[in-house]
Amino acid sequence: MMSAQDSMHCARKVILRIIGVYDDRASLVTDIAADVGAEIIEEVIPPGHDLNSVELARRYSTSRTPIREALMLLEKEGLVDIPPRRRPRAKVLDVKTVRDIYRTRATLLEFIASDVALHAAEADVAKLRAQLNLLEEFGEANDVRAYVWANIEFYDLNSDASGNMTAKRIVESLLLRTIALRRWSLSLPGRLAASLDDHRRLVRAYEQRDALLASAIMRSNHMTALKNIEHRFEQQTTPSVGTAG
Repeated sequence: MMSAQDSMHCARKVILRIIGVYDDRASLVTDIAADVGAEIIEEVIPPGHDLNSVELARRYSTSRTPIREALMLLEKEGLVDIPPRRRPRAKVLDVKTVRDIYRTRATLLEFIASDVALHAAEADVAKLRAQLNLLEEFGEANDVRAYVWANIEFYDLNSDASGNMTAKRIVESLLLRTIALRRWSLSLPGRLAASLDDHRRLVRAYEQRDALLASAIMRSNHMTALKNIEHRFEQQTTPSVGTAG
């Protein structure tokens, strides 16, 4: 089973990729953004929790300027809220925002799925099949943490295979907002197995070059997840998860 520490490491790597930085080019600002963002995604910092720039400056032995710059990066990616004349805080998403994110992702991923089915090289479809094998391994072990990160990699390969880089950039701009709720959704009874089945059917549709089926599977997967998440918002006034996907 993936440890919390390993999951934190995965979160950090994804944040650096999304903000366009790799480990050999990371600065103090991007290091801070990756650390704090990973703690928000992993809910070490819970939704709505204040982010004290003085404490963070002390933690990183720096001035408050790099802290402010790092938090502004995270605000752009939807992980931090910076209200006027108040402390920054970990973002809390309302149900309308979550619904907008999921519907937007579903629509874009439908286009991407169609493009993969119609235009992807055989080698790219083979990469998706190999990643599916990894998802099956984690799914059979009921390792939700590992499954989530492998699933993020699946969707990254999926976007690359489509060749639709415009859609990929927009989808990636929503990614960090989706991870915590995606992990919660996949933890529901039967949801991991259903997700695996969707991925198996999706890859088969790609192999058969069936664009309509691939698009329908992609939309159904995301709308089912959204329905589960909406139900959770109905059950509690303030959700215990702060990002969506």
